[in-house]
Amino acid sequence: MKTYCSGVCFLISITINMLFSIHVYVGGGYRSSLTWSLKAAEEAEAVAAISCSGHGRAFLDGPVSDDGQPVCECYGCYTGNDCSHLSKGCAADADSGDPIYLEPFWMQNAADTTVVISGWHRMSYDYADHNMMSIELENFIRKLHSIAGNAITKGRYMVFGVGSSQLLNAAVYALSSTPSKVLASTPFYPVYKDQTMFFNSESFQFEGDTNSWKSNNSTNNMDVIEFVTSPNNPDGELRQSILKGKTIYDHAYFWPQFTPIPGPSDQDLMLFSLSKLTGHAGTRFGWAIIKDRDVYEKVLKYIYLADMGISKDTQLRVLKILKVAIKQDTKLFFDFAYDKMRDRWDRLTSIFSKSTRFSIQKRHPLHCNFFHQTRLPSPAYAWVKCEREEDDDCASLLKSERILGQSGSIFGAKDRYTRLSLIKSQDDFELLLQRLSELVSREYDSIKTI
Repeated sequence: MKTYCSGVCFLISITINMLFSIHVYVGGGYRSSLTWSLKAAEEAEAVAAISCSGHGRAFLDGPVSDDGQPVCECYGCYTGNDCSHLSKGCAADADSGDPIYLEPFWMQNAADTTVVISGWHRMSYDYADHNMMSIELENFIRKLHSIAGNAITKGRYMVFGVGSSQLLNAAVYALSSTPSKVLASTPFYPVYKDQTMFFNSESFQFEGDTNSWKSNNSTNNMDVIEFVTSPNNPDGELRQSILKGKTIYDHAYFWPQFTPIPGPSDQDLMLFSLSKLTGHAGTRFGWAIIKDRDVYEKVLKYIYLADMGISKDTQLRVLKILKVAIKQDTKLFFDFAYDKMRDRWDRLTSIFSKSTRFSIQKRHPLHCNFFHQTRLPSPAYAWVKCEREEDDDCASLLKSERILGQSGSIFGAKDRYTRLSLIKSQDDFELLLQRLSELVSREYDSIKTI
C-alpha cells in the first residue's frame, strides 16, 4: 500500500511541476519576468495600436498631443485626428521613390522584426573585433544574394554605407585619378550628376550622357568612370557598360520584385540599397560589393573619414529585417513584393492601353532564375511619354491634372517624358490610378464626340 501511495504521489508531483512550467513559459509567467524591456515593449505596442484608419501611422518619435500622447501622421491626401478625412481635389503624389508599398508585409511580421535596444547597446565606435561592420550582418547579406541569385559575393569585399547614396561618391573617389570624367547614359539617376557637381573635386567632373560623349571623344589616355544603373532609374531597363572601362554598377533595383533575374551580376564594383530591397528608406543603409582590394580600401577609408562607420543601431535593425526577408530560405518576402508590383503594373497598363495621348515604357519578357519562369519586369517607376507634339512639358501637363511626377529633364532626357513612382503607399497608388483614369477617359470621350 505504501508503495502504491508513493508511486501516485510521485506522479502527482511530476504533473504539478509540468503544469507550473507550462504556466511560466507559455501562460505568461515568463513574460512577467521581463524587467527593463517590458516598459519599452508596452510603449511600442501602445503606439502601434493607435487607430489612424489605415491611412497613417503613429510613432514613438512623432508629434504628440497637448497631453503628451502620440498622434497620427497621415499619408498623402488624408487628414484629421485619425486620418479618416480624404481631402477633395488632392493631387496624386507620384513624385518621390518612397517605398511604403511594403509596409503591410512588415506589419504582418511585427514580432520577428521588432528590435528593443538597451541604453548601453554598442556604445563603442567598433565591434569587439575592431571592425566597423557587423560580421553577422555581412554574412546574412551574402546569404541574401545567394538566395536572390543577383550577385556573386564569394571572394569579394563588402563595405556598408549610409544608404547607397553615400557609396556613390565613395566609389567615384575610389576609382578616380586626376582628372576623371564621370558619365551616365540618359535617362540617368540625377544624383550622379548632383553629387559629382556638389563635391566639386579636382579629381573628377561630370560629363553627362555616355553615348553623346563617346561619339565626340576617345577614351585613349583618358580616365573615365561610367555609372551603369541596372535596372535603370527611371525606365527599368537592364543595362550594360558602353565604354567597357571603370564602371560603378548601381543595382538598387536588381531584385526579383522589380525585374527578372537572368543570373548573378559579377561586376568590379556593385552597389545595393536596403530601401529598394525591403522598403526601409529611413534606415539609411546600403552596401558595396568590390573585387579589387585597393578599391575596397579606398571606399572603406572614405566611409571611415566621413562617418566613422555606420550606426551600430542601424546594423542591428538591418540584421533583424534581413533575417525575416530570407527566413528559412523561403521566398515569402519576394513573393509578396513581386505580387504587389505585378498587380500595380497590370492595372496601370490597362489604363494606358486605352490612350493614344500618353504611353509608358515597353517591357520585355525575360527568364527569371529566381522565380523559374519567363516574366515581365515590374519596375519601380512608370516612364510616361506625352505623345502629342504640343505636349512638350509632360510633367506640367500632368500637374494641371492633379498628378505629380518628375520632369524628364531631371534625368537628362526631354521634358516630353515624366517619371511616376509606383512604390508609394496603396492610398497613393489608388489615387494615382483614379487621376490617370479620369484623364484617359476624357481623352476617349473627346474622340467619341468628334
